[in-house]
Amino acid sequence: MAGRELAAGQVCEVHTYDLRTATGSVVYVDTERLFEAPNWTPDDRLILNGDGLLWTLPADGSAPPTEIPLVGAPELNNDHVLAPDGETIYLSGNDRHLYVAPLAGGEARRVTRDRGSLMHFLHGVSPDGTTLAYVNIDPTQGWGCVNLHTVGVDGSDDREVLPGWGPDDGPEYSVDGEWLYFNTERFSTTPGHAQIARVRPDGTEFTQLTFDERVNWFPHTAPGGRHWVYLSFPAGTLGHPADLTVQLRLVVRDAWADAVTVAELPGGQGTINVNSWSPDGTRFAYVAYPFR
Repeated sequence: MAGRELAAGQVCEVHTYDLRTATGSVVYVDTERLFEAPNWTPDDRLILNGDGLLWTLPADGSAPPTEIPLVGAPELNNDHVLAPDGETIYLSGNDRHLYVAPLAGGEARRVTRDRGSLMHFLHGVSPDGTTLAYVNIDPTQGWGCVNLHTVGVDGSDDREVLPGWGPDDGPEYSVDGEWLYFNTERFSTTPGHAQIARVRPDGTEFTQLTFDERVNWFPHTAPGGRHWVYLSFPAGTLGHPADLTVQLRLVVRDAWADAVTVAELPGGQGTINVNSWSPDGTRFAYVAYPFR
């Protein structure tokens, strides 16, 4: 067994939140396996990571998760993103590389090329499906050495977006492909104090969007671009650890100063690392890890 595990007395709850009713629902509970980081497919399924594998779950929880059979994929990290075609998924392997595979299962192919000790963790795919946005980590210099990169889906044209090390994380394209939204510590001298920002893919117009005492991570845009949701940790948090009381905050029409807390839950790592909006932009999925 690989990947994170539930602690004694802990359960994994997969939730969905509906903007139309402003309510959340628990759609699936597991007491044995820790699932993380849902995506939401065009045919109304959730894609999750668990035990270093990829799983599919009906978005209404009407059946238990089933493993997606992949050939040639290493143990998987929880950073995985659907391609615009709805039939392909890009994956982060624990061998430090990015992969592409059919969403239905099958052969996985490595995308990124060897770059010494550098590690790749995926978060975004451009709307035209040609480019991936990921974070580049140099573990030989410490886990704070993280910055944004883009790379072609064929592994070519790997580019640094911002010079130097952030730390940065969670880069995701806007629906028009004109921006990368992400979390960064570049605006603060306090270790760990990540805030949400955006930048053009060419590195210009780098702008801070949130300005509060909390630690803000993983901005995700809804289809249509009208809503955003992000994960907010307590002030003073370092990184994006598990098992804290965290908030999910909703932003409407880029009014980041007016973000509203729509859920407070036990979670953090694994809760909403990747984009989990439904295709119609009315719901999103997330995972909580309460103790009972």
